[in-house]
Amino acid sequence: MNTVLSPDTPAHPCSASFRLLTEAERRSSLEASLADWKPHQDIWVYGYGSLIWRPEFDFAEKRIALLHGYHRALCLWSRVNRGTPDQPGLVFGLDVGGSCRGMAFRIPAARVPQDMEALWRREMPSGAYLPKWLTCRTSAGSIKALAFTMNRNTDAYVRGLSTERLIHIVRNAHGSYGPCVEYVLETAQALKHSNIHDKRLQALVSQLRESTDIAVS
Repeated sequence: MNTVLSPDTPAHPCSASFRLLTEAERRSSLEASLADWKPHQDIWVYGYGSLIWRPEFDFAEKRIALLHGYHRALCLWSRVNRGTPDQPGLVFGLDVGGSCRGMAFRIPAARVPQDMEALWRREMPSGAYLPKWLTCRTSAGSIKALAFTMNRNTDAYVRGLSTERLIHIVRNAHGSYGPCVEYVLETAQALKHSNIHDKRLQALVSQLRESTDIAVS
């Protein structure tokens, strides 16, 4: 059973259960999110982390998009991709509060079924994310985009980490996709190249630069 975290006490990462979704649960989640989609409609997907620099789907257009009510945060334990069960890493989630600049990708209608199936396998192996259709502001007008928001009612969610502990985790965790620090710096670099400014992330990068050989151009 999932545990709701106390706002004052960060969870111990090795105590989390990280239950994977069954194929039926993942399929049900995807069908629910696409319930109102019509076969002739393109859809937008909102990226705030690795989707910006590794979308893994074909898109017809991309725009910088501002999302209100959520912010980018290293608030999700990673026990496989950027860490291990014994030494979990951290990856980005969309946590409630504030605002977030990211990238919105338009997927052509003809590619929606196959691309969404692949995206669900990537983003929804567990119940750590809650897919939501949210309004984003872009230079060409507002759009509705699918965003994977953080599920706070899961053992994978973490908050309340001190800066020192966060940096220690990011520097030392390593998973099947590579070092956690590489993931954080790749995201920071992608944001910089897209002219997206994230003060909190840039402050973290400055501290990581002082203690790692990996650099951001």
